Amino acid sequence: MRQHSGIRTGRAAGAVLVLVLALVTGCEGLEADGDTPASGDGAAAPGAGHAVSPLNNPDGTAPGLAPVTGDSPRAEARKLIDGLTTKGRGPKTGYDRDEFGYAWMDTADGVPLARNGCDTRNDLLKRDGQKVRFRSGSDCVVIAMTLDDPYTGTSIEWRKQKASEVQIDHVVPLSYSWQMGSSRWPEDKREQLANDPLNLLPVEGRANSAKSDSGPASWLPPSKAVRCAYAVRFAQVAVKYELAVTKADQAMMSEQCGG
Repeated sequence: MRQHSGIRTGRAAGAVLVLVLALVTGCEGLEADGDTPASGDGAAAPGAGHAVSPLNNPDGTAPGLAPVTGDSPRAEARKLIDGLTTKGRGPKTGYDRDEFGYAWMDTADGVPLARNGCDTRNDLLKRDGQKVRFRSGSDCVVIAMTLDDPYTGTSIEWRKQKASEVQIDHVVPLSYSWQMGSSRWPEDKREQLANDPLNLLPVEGRANSAKSDSGPASWLPPSKAVRCAYAVRFAQVAVKYELAVTKADQAMMSEQCGG
């Protein structure tokens, strides 16, 4: 009996030692930056995982922008693009970012993720980022993440200290929409366009700056693999908001999907 008792005692002591080591090891590094990891107790970032094809993501709530491949999906993409209304691009007169509400408002009604207590920018970083870390005490403010940038095909290790390295792109630029008719919309519809996750992608800052307010005929993502997907997303936004595109933009979009 003494021998069995000694074995049990030894095993118990070993188990306690393993548990202590696991607890100590598991806490290392979590407090060093005063941040909160998006893991463990259900705080996992929505963006963790692989990018989704826009054809399988009609409301824009799934992460990223995966390439559109295969004859059938690309034919579906062309059908969507070829059905767009076209017209000439109007003047930019009167355009101002403030006409679309203040930046990254959480109160734009009628779009996913609105009124959830977190601003639009951080919602998008959480949606598309991987290995997301939050500011200490917050489940909203993202301070670090890894982004698989759809526009350049590169991986970005992003930190809030260098916020401009990742910017949120309006796929259909707000200025473009203004010239195509949103100047006549009610303000709440413009706020929807500006904060709709369907129209928003976290991307490399330099690529976003290079795009500016260009349509697809003037600018396409540097990564050729994602150009058809980008055209589909541009078309999805145009359809949802009943926006026309220029004939040149439509032709370029269709070409990216094999048209």
